[in-house]
Amino acid sequence: MDDDRHEKIRQRAYEIWLREGRPDGAHERHWQQAKQELGYDETTTGQAPAGTIASSDVLTVEALAMRTGITGDQAQELIDRLGNDRATLEQAARNLKAGES
Repeated sequence: MDDDRHEKIRQRAYEIWLREGRPDGAHERHWQQAKQELGYDETTTGQAPAGTIASSDVLTVEALAMRTGITGDQAQELIDRLGNDRATLEQAARNLKAGES
């Protein structure tokens, strides 16, 4: 496994473990969840598509909401509707926020 990929998965699994209150015995589930959220699985080439995010990544939804000033629900709706291209999501979120003003 590529060292950079391994480190990204390890870091994400650690964040999931912390978020869940540091439970014992859940390391394999955390690792698999991290791989899924990052877009890595056994059938990929080992690299997540550049500039993409997994729609199930709660931290990404929260980050989009915080960066753009929209709600978490609005951020999730945009990700579900528009896919996972970061530039498209950022622009749509900013447009949404501007329309609320």
